[in-house]
Order: sequence, then C-alpha cells, then structure tokens
Amino acid sequence: MRAIVCAGGTGGHIYPALAIIHKIQEKEKTSQILYIGTTDRMEKDMIPNLGIAYVGIEMEGINRKNIFKNISVLKKYYKAIAQAKTTIKEFAPDIVIGVGGYITAPVIIAAHKLGYKTIIHEQNSIPGFSNRFISKYADKICISLPDTASYFPKDKVIYTGNPRSEEIITSLKIPKRKFNLSENKKLVVMVMGSLGSITMTQKIKELIPLFAKKDYEVLIITGKDYYDEYKNVELSNNVVVTPFLENFIQLLKNADLIISRAGASTIAEITAIGLPAILVPSPYVTHNHQYLNAKELQDYGAVKIILEEDFTKDNVIDMIDSILSNQELYQKMKQSSLKLGVKNSATKFYEEIKELIKDDDTK
Repeated sequence: MRAIVCAGGTGGHIYPALAIIHKIQEKEKTSQILYIGTTDRMEKDMIPNLGIAYVGIEMEGINRKNIFKNISVLKKYYKAIAQAKTTIKEFAPDIVIGVGGYITAPVIIAAHKLGYKTIIHEQNSIPGFSNRFISKYADKICISLPDTASYFPKDKVIYTGNPRSEEIITSLKIPKRKFNLSENKKLVVMVMGSLGSITMTQKIKELIPLFAKKDYEVLIITGKDYYDEYKNVELSNNVVVTPFLENFIQLLKNADLIISRAGASTIAEITAIGLPAILVPSPYVTHNHQYLNAKELQDYGAVKIILEEDFTKDNVIDMIDSILSNQELYQKMKQSSLKLGVKNSATKFYEEIKELIKDDDTK
C-alpha cells in the first residue's frame, strides 16, 4: 500500500496518525508512507526523527479574533492546495488519510480534486473546523465517539474508536525504575497535553510540597516549553519531573492514576487500559470539546472532572487521596473506563482503508 497521511499541530492529531501508520506497516511490510504536515509545528521534527518520509507545507488556522488576518490565511490555503496536488501526483498514493489539524483541509481537498480516495478521522466529541469543512470531500469518516456521528453525513460515518487505543494495548510495559521510580509504590502521572500549559504549570508547582508526605509517587511531565519553570522547585524523593517521554504509553501502563487534560488521545489511552483519571479540560479549545470528552466519561463513572479554575492544591490532593484510598471507588472507575474503550480501533481503521482501496480497484 502507498499511503499519504496528514495530521498536525498537537499530539492529539499526531499520535492517532502514527498509530494508523504503524498498523499499515504491521499489516503490509512493503507499504510506503508519506506524511504531510506543517512547517512550524511539532510534527516537523517528530515525524522525520521516526524515519518516516515527510513533506512540510506552510499553513495556519483561521484567526477568530482578527478576521482581517484571514486574508493571509486564505492565500496560504490556496497555495497549500497547489503544493499538496504536486506532492500527491508525485507520490501517487492508493489512499490519502487525514487525521486532523488545519493541514488536513488543503491535502484532503487536493486529493479529492485529483480523484484519489480519501478517509478522515475525528478524535473529539465535537468535530474540529477542518474535519467538518472537508467532510464532503472525504469518502469515509471514522469517529472516536458514537455521538459524533450526528455532525457528519450518515452514509460516510464509521465508528472505529481512536487508533491510539490499540497502540497502548499492544505496547510493552516499561519498568518504573527506568524513570527513577519505585516498583512497589502507587504512581500518579500528571501531564497537561503534549505542549504543556503555563497556567497549569503554576498550579502544579504549588502542589509539589504537599506530595512529600504521601506514600505514592508522582511523575510530572511538563511539556518541553515549561520544564525550566521547575528548575528552582525543591522536589521530594517521591516526585520526578521530566519535559517529555517518547515512550509515554508504555509507562502509562504502570500508572495507578493520571491527572491530565481531556484531549482525544488521552481519552483513548485511559479507556483502552482502564486507567482511573482526574481530567482537567482545557478551557482554551474551540466548542469546549475537552469538557464534553470528559463529561461522557464522567457520566459513566470512569473519571473525575475538575475545572481549571477549581484546580487548587487542597482540592486536587483530596481528589487523589479519595481515589487511591478507596478500593471500591477505584475498581468502579477502572471497570467503567474499560467498558468505554475500543480495543481494536487501529485494525478497524485499516480495514476501512482496505475497503476503499478495493472499491477503487473494482471500478
């Protein structure tokens, strides 16, 4: 199979894209993959470092605060379509796959206009602008959460779950000692998205002194932009701070609780392994989709939600202690989370790709 995969901006788009790529490579050893991303976001370094062929196209999202700035966005958009057409014709793929972020719009539209089969994936409960805009250009639309189907043409929608979930299920655990953590203590992981958060960094720093007397350990993943904020923070022996973990999902299988944003990849990861969570939905995303992601899980009893404005050192410590010390509550959260997980999501997505390619071959 020859496949073009496009996704960009944040880990919420990039990690599901990588899960799809890995599944294609697992099923078809001779497959050839080309990744199209932006020229200035995290994928531009991350993807080439993984040995995946990469093409960067300059593109930016709609500016909702200053509509006049969208004149330049529109120019980049039309230029990006032209560049994508050139790249697609040169690579001649069997399928073009869009996994979110504003880079997907010009690539999927270019592929459609050239007559190539297209499939997109939506991770969130409420679709992002790019996926809603390009839904008419996609041959199939795969979704992570069942309720998302109402936003797209019904005849195109397939519920596959988030491909990231299968990746964490099949990954091997990494011993905690490799991160200077104890193998016989409970582990709380704190991470505020792949890029981190300045607001949450300040709040988490206030928490750290309170961990000193706890019998569990805490791993704080800061995001590379905020790691230096912790340089002057005194850490007790049961707290480890790191900017980023390449093998994050492998460590997550050793965690007992996660405190995190409520991005789509996080939702997929925790429900795949039944990891109880305290979710802090980002208030800075469009349509408040992180809160809606988290609310669906909270309604099932799988997670606890705390709003960013309520994230104080006393509130958070109380929540952690109430979950880790109450075995009945903990098991209920774990089992509820597992019921929401899709175990073979990447395989389902791959099968939809194969169906599209087969249909194209029979014409």
